[in-house]
Amino acid sequence: MTQASIHPSSLMQQQTTPEIPSSLWRMLSVRGIKKRKLPQGVDAVWDRAMSAFVPLVPRQRIYLRRAARVLAMEPQFLNMSDAVLRHECDDMHAIFRRGRHKKTHVERAFALVREITWRQKGMKHYLVQVAAGLAMEAGCIAEMATGEGKTLSAVMPAVIAGWQGRGCHVITVNDYLAHRDAEELRCIYQACGLTCASVTGEMQPFERREGYNAGVTYTTNKDVAADFLRDRLSLGKLHGLPAALLSKIAYGMGQGTDRLVMRGLETAIIDEVDSVLIDEAATPLIISGDSPNAQQTDAFIQAAAIAKAMIPGTDYRVDQRYREVHLSKIGSNKANEMSLDFGGLWAGTRRREELVIQAITARELFIKDGHYVVHRGKEDEEEKIVIVDESTGRLMPDRTWRDGLHQAVEAKEGLKVNPPKATYARISFQRFFRMYRKLAGMTGTAAEGAGEFYQIYRRPTVLIPTNKPRIRKHAKDRVFATKEAKWNAIVAEIAKQHEAGRPILIGTRSVDASELLSKRLTELKLEHQVLNAVRHAEEAQIVAQAGQRSKITVATNMAGRGTDIKLGKGVADIGGLCVIAADRNDSLRVDRQLFGRAGRQGDPGSAAVFCSLEDELLKRYAPRWVHALIRKMRGKTGEVSSAMTRRLFTVSQKRALRMALRQRKGVLKSDDWLDEFLGFAGRED
Repeated sequence: MTQASIHPSSLMQQQTTPEIPSSLWRMLSVRGIKKRKLPQGVDAVWDRAMSAFVPLVPRQRIYLRRAARVLAMEPQFLNMSDAVLRHECDDMHAIFRRGRHKKTHVERAFALVREITWRQKGMKHYLVQVAAGLAMEAGCIAEMATGEGKTLSAVMPAVIAGWQGRGCHVITVNDYLAHRDAEELRCIYQACGLTCASVTGEMQPFERREGYNAGVTYTTNKDVAADFLRDRLSLGKLHGLPAALLSKIAYGMGQGTDRLVMRGLETAIIDEVDSVLIDEAATPLIISGDSPNAQQTDAFIQAAAIAKAMIPGTDYRVDQRYREVHLSKIGSNKANEMSLDFGGLWAGTRRREELVIQAITARELFIKDGHYVVHRGKEDEEEKIVIVDESTGRLMPDRTWRDGLHQAVEAKEGLKVNPPKATYARISFQRFFRMYRKLAGMTGTAAEGAGEFYQIYRRPTVLIPTNKPRIRKHAKDRVFATKEAKWNAIVAEIAKQHEAGRPILIGTRSVDASELLSKRLTELKLEHQVLNAVRHAEEAQIVAQAGQRSKITVATNMAGRGTDIKLGKGVADIGGLCVIAADRNDSLRVDRQLFGRAGRQGDPGSAAVFCSLEDELLKRYAPRWVHALIRKMRGKTGEVSSAMTRRLFTVSQKRALRMALRQRKGVLKSDDWLDEFLGFAGRED
């Protein structure tokens, strides 16, 4: 790195050292955090074995016992005036700001915040909510069932983090929830002597800076990671505090330090932590810019034409399990013959095959209304490819596939092919969130990911019991030989439950499946609402009303995470909300999230799964020896439910989870490799 020359006279003119903004100190100091590498070989086996012992620590009992002590302090604060309560807050603020607090201080602070919440919002934390808050304050992942009040539980540890004076980021899954929670809970934080703000996608840099300077900031994982990357780009060659200080002294403003919006990564409390740290962990966040290349754009269009002429089974083979395409010798020769006149990128054999394989991958493995939708934003805008999040069913308009895949899909759909982007900076969510000095989270489905949370993030998981006994009924999975038989059974079940007046929520894996079911319900004149990546604008409102009498709601996996479904009048008396899953998902966590929409806070409810031997899960992940058995049973036309057929889906889910975990660990190993081998690389011009 080139060092700046500083003349002595310029230093003499400085009467005092220019103020370095706190954001710079925190941003640069984050780089000094030691990043734990994934263990290899025997160490990896030992690490997995040790992670199996982590759940044996009786954390649930410990935090419930401490929560009982918090509730026992209620009489101490009950009769305090608001003025005395504010004085108590000031005292606690001073204790935590000095960093000399003990467990007793934490418990008293929780009791204080609980009383303030009651006075400001008319709500008091239950014992289990306090226990969850204590677990998060200690840096754990708290599993709380849907409807148990995760949002309110996070207030107590967020206040303590805010009192420490270094900022607290409460991470949610979308802008709507970030803004909603900040607005609803601001009065509590203000009564505790803290500022509260939200940072959402449409904000300008000065608004974002103000948001991050608040004591508690509600934002999304994408916003906070993108702002971190943009700040790092602004800092340029400044890779340490001494360099930043010298730059500030020598050059004053305008060296990147004045453009920072964040003040560092101190504490993060993540809502729906499994979605952020597991489901989205393998997807890197990339800051990119335009990189026009007409020759490359033409190549994608030409490759799409060649892919159309390719014959499956003869010219290429598709591996559904690993989502890979393999060209045969015949296919390679055909691609060579069809591209003889193209020249340019097509001259090299390897590059030619890469282009054709990418085009076939787009045709065979990326399905419209499943993995993406063709979307038009405004009337004057051209149609474009918008990715659908496979875990939630939400649209991701600001995300594109890498390595030319997005352009291959555009060419497949006959849309304008945009040039690939040039990468300026990138980071995976796994890497980013391990940079926080303190990390905690909450979700309704953490148990399945407990081993991964510990192995990768060193965060233990605590299962918090429900406030009231759960009385939701689970029916055994119903398995059918064909998709047609499955959909017929689902529609019959919907009609039966609708006739009884029960509200029904049906979860599907894809937009296409939700639209197919909607068409069938329309033919039967059953009034319903559809919630998917195409019809997502009123997500929270649709889901909030899904518990009303005789309501039918068809939803993709998004199903309104973060929004409670409250039962309408008299619905509890007829069995509560009926949840129907139209497929088994790749992850049991996603299934449990859907089931959790019913039976909240001790309400009645039921959940059932309908699946078929033609479902995507079995096609991709069933063991090879099982496929012959599946083909034999497909000769039947009706229901084939049995312990064995149900077991097929369980085995397939476990295989899917293992493959996904290997992929996420591969991302971490890639990060470690880049650190080790490119750590001394200079700037790329």
